[in-house]
Amino acid sequence: MDSIKVTGGHRLNGVIPISGAKNAALPLMIASLLTADELILENVPHLADVESLIRILTNHGVDYHVEGKRRAHNGQQGRNIAFTAGEIVDTTAPYDLVSKMRASFWVIGPLLARMHKAKVSLPGGCAIGTRPVDLFIDSLQALGAKITIDGGYAVAEATGGLTGADYTFSKVSVGATHVAMMAATLAKGKTVLRNCAREPEVTDLANCLIAMGAQISGAGTSTLTIEGVEALHGARHRVLPDRIETGTYAMAAAIAGGEVLLKGAQASLLQNALDVLVRAGVEIEEKNDGIRVMRNGHGIKPVDVTTEPFPGFPTDLQAQFMALMTQAEGTSTIRETIFENRFMHVQELARLGAQITLDGQEATVHGPSALKGAQVMATDLRASVSLVMAGLVAEGDTTITRVYHLDRGFEHLEQKLSACGAAVERISA
Repeated sequence: MDSIKVTGGHRLNGVIPISGAKNAALPLMIASLLTADELILENVPHLADVESLIRILTNHGVDYHVEGKRRAHNGQQGRNIAFTAGEIVDTTAPYDLVSKMRASFWVIGPLLARMHKAKVSLPGGCAIGTRPVDLFIDSLQALGAKITIDGGYAVAEATGGLTGADYTFSKVSVGATHVAMMAATLAKGKTVLRNCAREPEVTDLANCLIAMGAQISGAGTSTLTIEGVEALHGARHRVLPDRIETGTYAMAAAIAGGEVLLKGAQASLLQNALDVLVRAGVEIEEKNDGIRVMRNGHGIKPVDVTTEPFPGFPTDLQAQFMALMTQAEGTSTIRETIFENRFMHVQELARLGAQITLDGQEATVHGPSALKGAQVMATDLRASVSLVMAGLVAEGDTTITRVYHLDRGFEHLEQKLSACGAAVERISA
C-alpha cells in the first residue's frame, strides 16, 4: 500500500494548475445515462473515483473513449472523455461496485427517468457520517416512483415514466439535488424543486443538462424549475475547476509560506474561503489566469469558522483549515455543521504535536504549535491532505499511510507540490 513522505521546512513558490472538479465530474458522467447520444466531457481529472464510476457506467452498457491529449485553456493537459449510453443493457447497480463510492448511488435518477426502473445497492456506511439516502428516495417518490428496500437494494419502478411535482427537500443536499434534477428532465410536465443545494457543481450539472436539451431555470438558487422533455441529446461540456483543490493549495501556500499562482482557479467558486484566508493574514490576488496566494514574512492570525452549505465555508476545506490554524498566533474555533463525524483527523494532527480540543461538533485549535514529523494515517479524503499540509511545516519527515483516500480526490498532488519546492514523495509498497 502506497504512502506519502513529506519533509518539512520548504516554502512553496511557483505555479499549480487546478484540475477539473471531482464533485462536478461525477454527476456529469452519470448524466450520460439520460441520452443515447454522445456526451463529451472536457477537463475530467485523473482520479480513483472517476475510474470507479467509469466501471459502474460500463456495467450499465455505457461506452466511453478518451480523446487524444488536448491542451486546456489554462495551460495544463486536460483529459476529454466521451460517453455514449446508446443502449442501457442493465439497470442494476450491484453492491460490489456501489460500495466503493457513495456517489454511484446517483445512477438511480437517470435510470428511472430513461428506463423507468432501477435496482441500486444502498451505498452503506461512510467514515465521515451516515449520509443516508432518504432524501434521494423521497424526492424520486414525489416524482411518481415506487421504491422499496429489498436485500440491501433500492428497487425502483416508474411505470409509464416519472411525473413532474412540486417538492421541497427537508434539508439541503447536493447529491439529492443532483439526482432529482436529472430525473425531472425526462419527467412529464413541470417539476419545482425547493430548498435545493446552490453549490457551483449543481449549477455546472444544470448547464450541461441545458446543453443536452433540458429546460431548467433557477440554477444557482434554492429553487429549480424543470420542464420535462421527451428526450435529451448529446453535448460537449467542460468540467469547472475544482474549488476544493483550489482552497487546499491556497492553504498549503499559506501554511508553508511563499507565493503560488493557482492557474485556472476561479475565485467566485470559493469566495467565502478566500475571505477567511485574507482575515488570517494571507494575501490573495485574483488574476486573469487564476489566483495568486502569498504569505511572506508575517504570521498567521487565528480565525473562527463554521462550515455551511454554499456559499458558506465548505466542509470539504475544514480539515485543511484546521491544519493551517495549528500555526496561527492564538486560538481559533472550527464548528462543523454538515457531517457529524468529520473530526477524525484531529487525533492524527495531535500525533504531529497539534494542540486541539474537541467539544461535540466544535474544535478549538491552540496555536502556534511546533509540529514534528511522525507516521500518521489518513482517515478520509480531506483529512489525508490536511496531514500533507501539516507535514509541510513539521520538523523532519511525516509519513502518511492509507493514501488511497487522497487518490480519490487530488490529481498528481505530489508532482504539483514538488514543482513548487516542497519535499513530497510517494513511496510504493
